[in-house]
Amino acid sequence: MRLQDFNYQLPQELVAQYPLKERDKARLMVINRVTGEIRHDQFANLGKYLPVQSVVVLNDSKVIPARLWGRRESGGAVEIFLLNQLADGYSHRVMISPLKRLKLDEKIIFNGGKVYAQLKDVPNRIVRFNKKNILRYLPKIGHMPLPPYIKRNDESLDREYYQTVFARHAGSVAAPTAGLHFTKELLTGLKRAGHLVGKVTLHVGDATFKPVQVDDITQHQMHSEFYRVSRNFWQSVAKAKASNKKIVAVGTTSCRTMETVALTGQLEGETNLFIYPGFSFQVVDALVTNFHLPFSTLLMLVCAFAGRDLIMRAYREAIKGKYRFYSYGDAMLVV
Repeated sequence: MRLQDFNYQLPQELVAQYPLKERDKARLMVINRVTGEIRHDQFANLGKYLPVQSVVVLNDSKVIPARLWGRRESGGAVEIFLLNQLADGYSHRVMISPLKRLKLDEKIIFNGGKVYAQLKDVPNRIVRFNKKNILRYLPKIGHMPLPPYIKRNDESLDREYYQTVFARHAGSVAAPTAGLHFTKELLTGLKRAGHLVGKVTLHVGDATFKPVQVDDITQHQMHSEFYRVSRNFWQSVAKAKASNKKIVAVGTTSCRTMETVALTGQLEGETNLFIYPGFSFQVVDALVTNFHLPFSTLLMLVCAFAGRDLIMRAYREAIKGKYRFYSYGDAMLVV
Protein backbone atom coordinates (compact mmCIF):
# COMPACT_ATOMS: atom_id res chain seq x y z
CA MET A 1 0.00 0.00 0.00
CA ARG A 2 1.08 3.56 -0.63
CA LEU A 3 1.63 6.22 1.98
CA GLN A 4 -0.96 8.55 0.46
CA ASP A 5 -3.64 5.97 1.26
CA PHE A 6 -3.36 7.06 4.89
CA ASN A 7 -3.79 10.78 4.47
CA TYR A 8 -6.73 12.98 5.42
CA GLN A 9 -7.30 16.68 5.97
CA LEU A 10 -8.07 17.77 9.52
CA PRO A 11 -9.16 21.29 10.49
CA GLN A 12 -6.73 22.50 13.15
CA GLU A 13 -9.55 23.53 15.48
CA LEU A 14 -10.40 19.83 15.96
CA VAL A 15 -7.02 19.05 17.54
CA ALA A 16 -7.79 18.88 21.26
CA GLN A 17 -5.55 21.23 23.22
CA TYR A 18 -6.89 20.40 26.69
CA PRO A 19 -8.41 17.32 28.31
CA LEU A 20 -12.02 17.11 29.35
CA LYS A 21 -12.50 17.63 33.08
CA GLU A 22 -14.42 14.34 33.25
CA ARG A 23 -12.42 11.71 31.39
CA ASP A 24 -15.30 9.42 30.47
CA LYS A 25 -17.39 12.23 29.00
CA ALA A 26 -15.41 12.00 25.77
CA ARG A 27 -17.42 11.05 22.71
CA LEU A 28 -17.28 7.45 21.55
CA MET A 29 -17.63 6.33 17.95
CA VAL A 30 -18.61 2.66 17.74
CA ILE A 31 -17.68 0.90 14.50
CA ASN A 32 -18.88 -2.55 13.53
CA ARG A 33 -16.28 -3.90 11.12
CA VAL A 34 -18.61 -6.68 9.93
CA THR A 35 -21.68 -4.58 9.06
CA GLY A 36 -19.94 -1.23 8.53
CA GLU A 37 -22.40 0.43 10.91
CA ILE A 38 -21.16 3.54 12.76
CA ARG A 39 -22.83 4.71 15.98
CA HIS A 40 -22.18 7.64 18.30
CA ASP A 41 -22.27 7.66 22.09
CA GLN A 42 -20.29 8.70 25.16
CA PHE A 43 -17.26 6.84 26.49
CA ALA A 44 -18.96 6.33 29.85
CA ASN A 45 -21.26 3.90 28.00
CA LEU A 46 -18.42 1.79 26.61
CA GLY A 47 -19.67 -1.31 28.44
CA LYS A 48 -22.85 -1.36 26.35
CA TYR A 49 -20.84 -2.22 23.25
CA LEU A 50 -18.18 -4.61 24.53
CA PRO A 51 -18.50 -8.31 23.78
CA VAL A 52 -20.00 -10.21 26.73
CA GLN A 53 -17.51 -11.17 29.47
CA SER A 54 -14.55 -10.08 27.38
CA VAL A 55 -10.93 -9.58 28.44
CA VAL A 56 -10.07 -5.87 28.50
CA VAL A 57 -6.33 -5.27 28.08
CA LEU A 58 -4.87 -2.02 29.46
CA ASN A 59 -1.34 -0.64 29.11
CA ASP A 60 -0.20 0.38 32.60
CA SER A 61 2.93 2.22 31.49
CA LYS A 62 3.41 5.54 33.28
CA VAL A 63 4.46 8.74 31.53
CA ILE A 64 7.59 10.31 32.98
CA PRO A 65 8.08 14.11 33.06
CA ALA A 66 10.71 13.68 30.37
CA ARG A 67 11.15 17.31 29.25
CA LEU A 68 13.81 19.21 31.21
CA TRP A 69 14.57 22.92 31.00
CA GLY A 70 18.05 23.79 32.17
CA ARG A 71 20.71 26.47 31.80
CA ARG A 72 24.31 26.59 30.72
CA GLU A 73 26.75 28.09 33.18
CA SER A 74 26.90 31.04 30.79
CA GLY A 75 23.16 31.48 31.23
CA GLY A 76 21.76 30.17 27.94
CA ALA A 77 18.65 27.98 27.98
CA VAL A 78 18.90 24.29 27.13
CA GLU A 79 16.10 21.79 26.59
CA ILE A 80 16.69 18.07 27.18
CA PHE A 81 14.12 15.43 26.30
CA LEU A 82 14.89 12.07 27.89
CA LEU A 83 14.55 9.02 25.66
CA ASN A 84 16.05 6.10 27.54
CA GLN A 85 18.38 5.44 30.44
CA LEU A 86 21.60 3.56 29.75
CA ALA A 87 23.06 0.67 31.72
CA ASP A 88 25.28 2.76 34.04
CA GLY A 89 22.21 4.42 35.58
CA TYR A 90 23.66 7.92 35.12
CA SER A 91 23.57 8.34 31.35
CA HIS A 92 20.64 8.90 29.02
CA ARG A 93 20.08 9.05 25.31
CA VAL A 94 18.26 12.33 24.73
CA MET A 95 17.07 14.94 22.30
CA ILE A 96 18.83 18.19 23.16
CA SER A 97 18.64 21.77 21.95
CA PRO A 98 20.66 23.81 21.03
CA LEU A 99 23.06 20.90 20.44
CA LYS A 100 25.46 22.77 18.15
CA ARG A 101 26.25 25.40 20.79
CA LEU A 102 27.12 22.96 23.54
CA LYS A 103 30.64 21.75 24.27
CA LEU A 104 31.63 18.32 25.50
CA ASP A 105 31.45 18.03 29.31
CA GLU A 106 29.81 21.45 29.64
CA LYS A 107 27.40 21.51 32.58
CA ILE A 108 23.68 21.95 32.03
CA ILE A 109 22.21 23.01 35.35
CA PHE A 110 18.82 22.16 36.86
CA ASN A 111 17.25 23.02 40.20
CA GLY A 112 19.84 25.63 41.13
CA GLY A 113 22.77 23.32 40.48
CA LYS A 114 21.77 20.39 42.67
CA VAL A 115 21.24 18.40 39.50
CA TYR A 116 23.29 18.84 36.34
CA ALA A 117 24.04 16.97 33.13
CA GLN A 118 27.08 16.92 30.87
CA LEU A 119 27.12 16.19 27.15
CA LYS A 120 29.29 13.10 26.66
CA ASP A 121 28.55 11.90 23.11
CA VAL A 122 27.41 14.34 20.42
CA PRO A 123 26.56 11.96 17.53
CA ASN A 124 24.52 9.68 19.79
CA ARG A 125 23.17 12.54 21.94
CA ILE A 126 24.15 11.02 25.26
CA VAL A 127 24.31 13.06 28.46
CA ARG A 128 25.46 11.98 31.91
CA PHE A 129 23.74 13.27 35.05
CA ASN A 130 25.48 13.76 38.38
CA LYS A 131 22.71 11.77 40.04
CA LYS A 132 22.02 8.10 39.50
CA ASN A 133 18.52 7.19 38.30
CA ILE A 134 17.43 10.69 37.37
CA LEU A 135 13.83 9.45 37.19
CA ARG A 136 13.62 9.98 40.96
CA TYR A 137 14.18 13.71 40.49
CA LEU A 138 11.80 14.25 37.58
CA PRO A 139 8.72 15.09 39.69
CA LYS A 140 10.60 18.22 40.78
CA ILE A 141 12.60 19.22 37.69
CA GLY A 142 10.71 17.60 34.78
CA HIS A 143 7.78 18.67 32.63
CA MET A 144 5.15 16.44 31.03
CA PRO A 145 6.10 15.64 27.41
CA LEU A 146 3.02 16.89 25.61
CA PRO A 147 3.04 16.02 21.89
CA PRO A 148 3.96 18.70 19.35
CA TYR A 149 0.39 19.22 18.11
CA ILE A 150 -0.63 20.52 21.54
CA LYS A 151 0.38 24.13 21.04
CA ARG A 152 1.02 25.18 24.63
CA ASN A 153 3.39 24.54 27.50
CA ASP A 154 2.51 21.83 29.95
CA GLU A 155 0.47 22.88 32.98
CA SER A 156 -0.16 21.38 36.40
CA LEU A 157 -3.35 19.71 35.15
CA ASP A 158 -1.32 17.63 32.69
CA ARG A 159 0.37 15.81 35.57
CA GLU A 160 -3.03 14.26 36.23
CA TYR A 161 -4.74 14.12 32.86
CA TYR A 162 -1.82 13.09 30.61
CA GLN A 163 -1.65 9.91 32.68
CA THR A 164 -4.06 7.00 32.91
CA VAL A 165 -5.71 6.31 36.27
CA PHE A 166 -4.12 2.83 36.21
CA ALA A 167 -0.56 3.91 35.28
CA ARG A 168 1.99 2.01 37.34
CA HIS A 169 5.33 1.34 35.64
CA ALA A 170 7.30 4.49 34.73
CA GLY A 171 8.93 4.58 31.32
CA SER A 172 6.79 6.19 28.61
CA VAL A 173 7.51 9.56 27.02
CA ALA A 174 4.01 9.71 25.54
CA ALA A 175 0.71 8.59 26.99
CA PRO A 176 -1.09 5.44 25.82
CA THR A 177 -3.96 7.75 24.98
CA ALA A 178 -6.86 5.32 24.56
CA GLY A 179 -6.55 4.61 28.28
CA LEU A 180 -6.94 8.26 29.24
CA HIS A 181 -10.75 8.00 28.99
CA PHE A 182 -11.11 5.41 31.73
CA THR A 183 -12.08 6.29 35.29
CA LYS A 184 -11.80 4.01 38.29
CA GLU A 185 -15.58 3.91 38.44
CA LEU A 186 -15.84 2.82 34.80
CA LEU A 187 -13.30 0.04 35.33
CA THR A 188 -15.15 -1.13 38.44
CA GLY A 189 -18.37 -1.23 36.43
CA LEU A 190 -16.75 -3.36 33.71
CA LYS A 191 -15.50 -5.85 36.28
CA ARG A 192 -18.95 -6.05 37.87
CA ALA A 193 -20.42 -6.76 34.44
CA GLY A 194 -18.19 -9.82 34.16
CA HIS A 195 -15.29 -8.50 32.11
CA LEU A 196 -11.75 -9.50 33.05
CA VAL A 197 -9.62 -6.37 33.19
CA GLY A 198 -5.91 -7.10 32.85
CA LYS A 199 -2.75 -5.08 32.34
CA VAL A 200 0.32 -5.28 30.16
CA THR A 201 3.21 -2.84 29.94
CA LEU A 202 4.58 -1.18 26.82
CA HIS A 203 6.70 1.93 27.25
CA VAL A 204 5.73 4.38 24.51
CA GLY A 205 8.74 5.94 22.78
CA ASP A 206 9.23 9.31 21.15
CA ALA A 207 8.87 7.85 17.65
CA THR A 208 5.17 7.11 18.16
CA PHE A 209 4.22 10.50 16.66
CA LYS A 210 6.63 10.35 13.71
CA PRO A 211 4.95 9.91 10.34
CA VAL A 212 6.00 7.21 7.92
CA GLN A 213 8.16 8.82 5.23
CA VAL A 214 8.55 6.10 2.59
CA ASP A 215 5.99 5.83 -0.19
CA ASP A 216 5.92 2.03 0.02
CA ILE A 217 4.86 1.58 3.65
CA THR A 218 6.19 -1.99 3.76
CA GLN A 219 9.69 -0.48 3.64
CA HIS A 220 9.17 1.52 6.85
CA GLN A 221 11.57 0.68 9.68
CA MET A 222 9.49 0.49 12.86
CA HIS A 223 10.96 1.76 16.13
CA SER A 224 11.42 -0.62 19.07
CA GLU A 225 9.66 -0.33 22.43
CA PHE A 226 9.97 -2.36 25.63
CA TYR A 227 7.03 -4.55 26.63
CA ARG A 228 6.18 -7.02 29.37
CA VAL A 229 3.24 -9.39 29.96
CA SER A 230 2.87 -11.52 33.07
CA ARG A 231 2.67 -15.26 32.56
CA ASN A 232 -0.52 -15.45 34.63
CA PHE A 233 -2.31 -12.87 32.52
CA TRP A 234 -1.20 -14.44 29.24
CA GLN A 235 -2.54 -17.77 30.47
CA SER A 236 -5.84 -16.05 31.28
CA VAL A 237 -5.96 -14.66 27.74
CA ALA A 238 -5.27 -18.09 26.26
CA LYS A 239 -7.99 -19.62 28.41
CA ALA A 240 -10.45 -16.92 27.36
CA LYS A 241 -9.67 -17.46 23.67
CA ALA A 242 -10.19 -21.17 24.10
CA SER A 243 -13.63 -20.41 25.59
CA ASN A 244 -14.51 -18.14 22.63
CA LYS A 245 -14.38 -15.01 24.79
CA LYS A 246 -13.23 -11.83 23.08
CA ILE A 247 -10.03 -9.89 23.71
CA VAL A 248 -10.42 -6.09 23.75
CA ALA A 249 -7.17 -4.16 23.35
CA VAL A 250 -7.27 -0.67 24.83
CA GLY A 251 -4.96 1.25 22.53
CA THR A 252 -2.57 0.39 19.74
CA THR A 253 0.15 -0.26 22.33
CA SER A 254 -1.84 -3.01 24.05
CA CYS A 255 -2.71 -4.43 20.64
CA ARG A 256 0.93 -4.54 19.48
CA THR A 257 1.98 -6.10 22.78
CA MET A 258 -0.56 -8.92 22.60
CA GLU A 259 0.16 -9.66 18.96
CA THR A 260 3.91 -9.58 19.61
CA VAL A 261 3.62 -12.25 22.29
CA ALA A 262 1.43 -14.37 20.01
CA LEU A 263 4.01 -14.16 17.21
CA THR A 264 7.20 -14.59 19.25
CA GLY A 265 6.18 -16.49 22.36
CA GLN A 266 8.23 -14.00 24.37
CA LEU A 267 6.52 -12.38 27.37
CA GLU A 268 9.13 -9.62 27.71
CA GLY A 269 11.50 -7.81 25.39
CA GLU A 270 11.64 -5.22 22.64
CA THR A 271 9.00 -5.12 19.94
CA ASN A 272 9.27 -3.45 16.56
CA LEU A 273 6.12 -5.07 15.22
CA PHE A 274 4.65 -2.95 12.42
CA ILE A 275 0.97 -3.72 11.87
CA TYR A 276 -0.46 -2.50 8.56
CA PRO A 277 -3.23 -3.74 6.24
CA GLY A 278 -2.79 -7.39 5.43
CA PHE A 279 -1.70 -8.29 8.96
CA SER A 280 -3.37 -11.39 10.43
CA PHE A 281 -4.50 -10.71 14.00
CA GLN A 282 -4.16 -13.73 16.27
CA VAL A 283 -5.33 -12.35 19.63
CA VAL A 284 -7.22 -9.06 19.47
CA ASP A 285 -10.95 -9.14 18.67
CA ALA A 286 -11.93 -5.54 19.48
CA LEU A 287 -10.00 -2.30 19.72
CA VAL A 288 -10.45 0.91 21.73
CA THR A 289 -8.42 3.73 20.23
CA ASN A 290 -8.23 7.47 19.66
CA PHE A 291 -8.15 9.30 16.32
CA HIS A 292 -4.61 9.33 14.95
CA LEU A 293 -2.34 11.49 12.81
CA PRO A 294 -2.25 11.12 9.03
CA PHE A 295 0.60 8.93 7.72
CA SER A 296 1.15 7.42 11.20
CA THR A 297 1.78 3.77 12.01
CA LEU A 298 -1.06 4.08 14.54
CA LEU A 299 -3.58 4.90 11.81
CA MET A 300 -2.21 2.04 9.72
CA LEU A 301 -2.74 -0.39 12.58
CA VAL A 302 -6.39 0.66 12.96
CA CYS A 303 -6.87 0.32 9.20
CA ALA A 304 -5.34 -3.15 9.36
CA PHE A 305 -7.84 -4.10 12.05
CA ALA A 306 -11.03 -2.68 10.55
CA GLY A 307 -10.25 -2.11 6.88
CA ARG A 308 -8.89 1.08 5.38
CA ASP A 309 -12.07 2.13 3.57
CA LEU A 310 -14.23 1.78 6.68
CA ILE A 311 -11.78 3.65 8.90
CA MET A 312 -11.30 6.51 6.45
CA ARG A 313 -15.09 6.79 6.18
CA ALA A 314 -15.28 6.89 9.96
CA TYR A 315 -12.65 9.65 10.06
CA ARG A 316 -14.61 11.70 7.54
CA GLU A 317 -17.72 11.28 9.68
CA ALA A 318 -15.77 12.25 12.82
CA ILE A 319 -14.52 15.42 11.14
CA LYS A 320 -18.01 16.28 9.92
CA GLY A 321 -19.34 15.68 13.43
CA LYS A 322 -16.55 17.78 14.97
CA TYR A 323 -15.02 15.06 17.08
CA ARG A 324 -11.93 16.06 19.06
CA PHE A 325 -8.74 14.50 17.68
CA TYR A 326 -5.45 13.07 18.97
CA SER A 327 -4.12 12.61 22.51
CA TYR A 328 -6.72 14.61 24.46
CA GLY A 329 -9.43 13.90 21.91
CA ASP A 330 -12.35 11.50 21.60
CA ALA A 331 -12.33 7.73 21.14
CA MET A 332 -13.56 4.94 18.94
CA LEU A 333 -14.39 1.31 19.62
CA VAL A 334 -14.01 -1.14 16.75
CA VAL A 335 -15.84 -4.45 17.23
